[in-house]
Amino acid sequence: MDRLNVPPPGPMDLPMSLLEMGCSGRFELITHPVPGQSLPPHSTLPHGLPPTNLNLETEVEKQFLRDPAWLPIHDKDFAFQKFLKVTQRKVDVDSLLNCCPSPLHSGLSVVRDPTTGMLLDFTEVLLENTGLSAKNSLSLQRQPGPPSESLRGSNTNYPFLPGGMEELTLEQIKKKSELEEEIDFESDLLKVAPGLKAGMDFTDKDAKIAKPEVNLMSLLSTVEGISGLQLEEKEKDKESEDAPKLPRTNSLEDLGIKDAASSSSPPEKGKEEKSKLKENTEENKKWAIPVNITSPCDDFHKRIPNPAFKWPFELDVFQKQAVLRLEAHDSVFVAAHTSAGKTVVAEYAIALSQKHMTRTIYTSPIKALSNQKFRDFKNTFGDVGLLTGDVQLSPESSCLIMTTEILRSMLYNGSEVIRDLEWVIFDEVHYINDAERGVVWEEVLIMLPDHVSIILLSATVPNALEFSEWIGRIKKRHIYVISTLKRPVPLEHYLYTGNSTKTQKEMFLLVDATGNFLTKGYYAAVDAKKERTSKHAQSFGTKNTSQNTTASQDRSVWLTLLHFLSQRQQTPVVAFTFSRTRCDENARSLDSMDLTTSIEKAEIHSFFQKSLTRLRGADRQLPQILLMRDLLKRGIAVHHSGILPILKEVIEMLFSRGLVKVLFATETFAMGVNMPARTVVFDSIRKHDGTGFRNLLPGEYIQMAGRAGRRGLDATGTVIILCKAGVHEMADLHVMMLGKPTLLQSQFRLTYTMILNLLRVEALRVTDMMRRSFSESHRDTQTHEKRISQLKQMLSAMPSVDTEGQLSDLLPYYHTVTELKKTTEAVQHAILESVNGLKALSVGRVIVVNNKQHLNALGVILQVSSASVNRTFTALIICEKGNEEGKDNDNPALPHLHNTSLFIPEGPCSHTVQKLKLQDISAITVKTLKVIPERIIDNYNKRQQPRFKLDPPGQAISTATQELLRLAEANPGGIATLDPVNDLQLKSVDVVEANMRLRVLQDSLRDFNCIHSPMFAEQFARIKERMSLQEELDQLLFLVSDQSLTLLPEYHQRIKVLQSLQYIDSGGAVQLKGRVACQISSHELLLTELLFENVLSPLAPEESAALLSCLVFTQNTQVEPHITNTLQEGIEQVKSVAQRIGELQRECGIPQTAEEFVGQFKFGLTEVVYCWARGMPFAEIAQLTDVQEGTVVRCIQRLDEVLKEVRQAARIVGDSVLGSKMEKASLAIRRDIVFTASLYTH
Repeated sequence: MDRLNVPPPGPMDLPMSLLEMGCSGRFELITHPVPGQSLPPHSTLPHGLPPTNLNLETEVEKQFLRDPAWLPIHDKDFAFQKFLKVTQRKVDVDSLLNCCPSPLHSGLSVVRDPTTGMLLDFTEVLLENTGLSAKNSLSLQRQPGPPSESLRGSNTNYPFLPGGMEELTLEQIKKKSELEEEIDFESDLLKVAPGLKAGMDFTDKDAKIAKPEVNLMSLLSTVEGISGLQLEEKEKDKESEDAPKLPRTNSLEDLGIKDAASSSSPPEKGKEEKSKLKENTEENKKWAIPVNITSPCDDFHKRIPNPAFKWPFELDVFQKQAVLRLEAHDSVFVAAHTSAGKTVVAEYAIALSQKHMTRTIYTSPIKALSNQKFRDFKNTFGDVGLLTGDVQLSPESSCLIMTTEILRSMLYNGSEVIRDLEWVIFDEVHYINDAERGVVWEEVLIMLPDHVSIILLSATVPNALEFSEWIGRIKKRHIYVISTLKRPVPLEHYLYTGNSTKTQKEMFLLVDATGNFLTKGYYAAVDAKKERTSKHAQSFGTKNTSQNTTASQDRSVWLTLLHFLSQRQQTPVVAFTFSRTRCDENARSLDSMDLTTSIEKAEIHSFFQKSLTRLRGADRQLPQILLMRDLLKRGIAVHHSGILPILKEVIEMLFSRGLVKVLFATETFAMGVNMPARTVVFDSIRKHDGTGFRNLLPGEYIQMAGRAGRRGLDATGTVIILCKAGVHEMADLHVMMLGKPTLLQSQFRLTYTMILNLLRVEALRVTDMMRRSFSESHRDTQTHEKRISQLKQMLSAMPSVDTEGQLSDLLPYYHTVTELKKTTEAVQHAILESVNGLKALSVGRVIVVNNKQHLNALGVILQVSSASVNRTFTALIICEKGNEEGKDNDNPALPHLHNTSLFIPEGPCSHTVQKLKLQDISAITVKTLKVIPERIIDNYNKRQQPRFKLDPPGQAISTATQELLRLAEANPGGIATLDPVNDLQLKSVDVVEANMRLRVLQDSLRDFNCIHSPMFAEQFARIKERMSLQEELDQLLFLVSDQSLTLLPEYHQRIKVLQSLQYIDSGGAVQLKGRVACQISSHELLLTELLFENVLSPLAPEESAALLSCLVFTQNTQVEPHITNTLQEGIEQVKSVAQRIGELQRECGIPQTAEEFVGQFKFGLTEVVYCWARGMPFAEIAQLTDVQEGTVVRCIQRLDEVLKEVRQAARIVGDSVLGSKMEKASLAIRRDIVFTASLYTH
């Protein structure tokens, strides 16, 4: 394009110019050119003009001398005078009137010639959604917030719209508008806005306003214009006929929408049919799609010629399938054993997002696991960040590793990171079973927006498909389920009975590498154990051996076993022990054992020293560290929650290098930490789960046993179960080794934080969250809704019921009859379950039978089945000749209810033998007959065969039939029956009431007129069909509505609690207290109440930290803490506040007692934290309590997170003093060994 030569501006020209911004086609209008200079050129460099250099002097002066924030706080007047002198500042009152410019609603766009690209013209285009911001919209179109909030978001932001929650469609709005009431604009308007005291005044002021006439046709024409449909002439005629009826609606939109809908229907007939077909195919589709991993994936390299990431090894089939799905941007659920290589899937997703310039979030349940993954991924990808409660490393990276709780708060707070997110990887998804934290996973899965794909990695679970189906359904996208049971290194399970050098080889194979259970091995172990028990013990069998063994017995077992294993080169060994003290004791008892060479000792020593360089001198001499150094040198280590975090990391690193030969660990070591060993040993198979002792679950056993066998190093992994006292029961072992792992189960529960976070956003309802939770996944709303629309159509298509004249009481009759049926069934059940009832219904009892074939026919019982659930009665019943087989005279009018006269055959009397269900027996008479059941049944069965068809009935049958007929003829109007209450002695309240109700209902039936109508049977059939559809419809409508949610009552109770504490107002709007509680992740009610009651104000920073330790410490201690009086008072206050909240919850109906609520706050660490915050060294603190060092450190770290939350909360309330106090407290505890950076992050 040629440069245009612009003539120099004349005196009449306006000082304006157009500036083309780079090559983007955007233009800017320049209106204040510098006087005396000509206008700037018309285009700039490709990316706009270069930045100008700032004058450093003015910058420094501006920042340090002219900024009032730098003024000293004390002695203000003098300082201020001095400040004014330095700055020579002019007073500018207008600067106080600051107003943000409203966003422009239009922009300039260029029109170019399509062939040459010449500029032709500029047009103004309207910009949509300019007013959207993080404070008023869930849309991704909204403007980004300030950079300071881009990572964590802010608790005043709206979240982004969760995937699968659709915006309302026109159809739904239309549906709503039919339900909404018509508003009378004269009298019905609300006058006071929520939250305000006074309101608007709508009374008529006498001002005459000329009303413009609304012409209906003009309205319709605009509507047609909107709907964009050309109507045929015919319809126009129809329209004008309908016109007079239309103006009744009170809102323009109503008119518009209804009409657009009615006018659009004729041309769309064909479309509708097509969409019906489409719907039917959709109806059958499942969201979870299992991927077949047995067929090899040969064309993998063809389908992905240049993968985003290459591995040095050939991938397994399941990994290839997962990678293919990721390339197609689908969500996957990968369930495989620990060492099978699930990380490959995560790595590929991270590589893909780096290639696509998007971001990935990797979440894990445990902080230690996050740290390890950070190191692994950092080595692989480089561009990786870490966010945990206390650490934040390079948050701008493309791959962020974080705990699930942080991701949840980012989603609720509308963090900007979510915009760029392509994948979220959930590791160790089986953690969703965790009672305490499982709910967080569900919240995150529900809240993730639509554009984010999900990768779930889990140990093998039996219901992966069901779980994925749930996620697919709430997210409306397919989830590909890839599960493999194959282990790269198969396991062999042994029983070990040795306890001395002589018996050290007693290891018996119980389950071989292919998974067969060998009973031979089990009996061999039992025999081996038996040989050593004394004769006395043998006489009592193996049961009498106690489960507990003495320490010296334990020691000899371990020494023997480890000696045996190191001889066979089966190290490294992980020994799982389900108690921390047991771990420590076992490790200490091996003082004579040395498993390392001198070279390894040197390596261990240098690594240990190097890792501890970051600790202060005194901290390096902690007893735990010295003890561990001694153990490590001999190749032995301990790993459990009581060990200092830095030591744990040293041990993990040495273990993965193969320098730790024996590791005594608790179950936490098996969670996620990818550290395989050669051999796994179970010290016992019973563990304490917080409530009592129980055997390991198959899932737990597999998770731990799966640590055996290192890929590429071992052919098989060895798992050994010690039989210290006696051999475990075979059934227990079988279940544990080969049983199904635990199902994924929903631990969804309502928390106050969740309720408040959703209440602050109008568009998200808590019931939506509940409806989408995994616990409600059995509700298939879509199918229900389809069925509802079907039922509605069927109901509207049914012929109407004639309820004129004689039939006017047909509907009440129907209701009475149905109630009668229900009550009768209830009474019959009660009879059957009672001893007397079963006695009465015994052989020879005469009964009245009513079913499809018989109407009030007498029968006699011949046999009663022994099944307790669906008992059947074989009976001989009299009937008409020719109706033995029973033509179904299906008469729905149930005439026997109002007609008690017994059946008497018109012609000769015949009989039939039938099996009756309980509901066929409508009454038990007082009569019994002497019968010979076997003969009757045999004779009847014989005559059912074709060749004996015409034989006369046997003697026994004829006698019985005659007797029944005689009874019927003697009592034609009805026969005396047994009364459940008086005769059968059923005295329970329900039965007595039901029985009385039955009498009332039966008497009332005779008074109905409709039964005498000739049309009765036909009309009754109609009404019955209609009502059964209506009942199904009501049931489905209930299931689809919020009323059927299991947690709904609890939701209302919690709302009541929040209202009475004034966290929300009666309209559900979140108040200041509620805003504060949103900031706090656990124990939000207690903390907020403490804040608002100023409990923390009188305390010093270290005291407030000590007091708040009760929120994070969960163990019981034996040591009584010595604390200051102010702290003691503080503790009493906290307890009384907790008591008050507990009682309030109880009043509102929440089942937790006040004692339980108060009991969850443990004050055992107050003294420790107080002394730590005052600067006491760690070695001395450890002496103050019986809690182990690792637990203390973990508590103080979590306390720091609580202090941060309180600081944020204080900021919201505007209590700056408390805020700075919390900051001081936080600084006081963040020191030395407690806050040493993780070795993994360096």
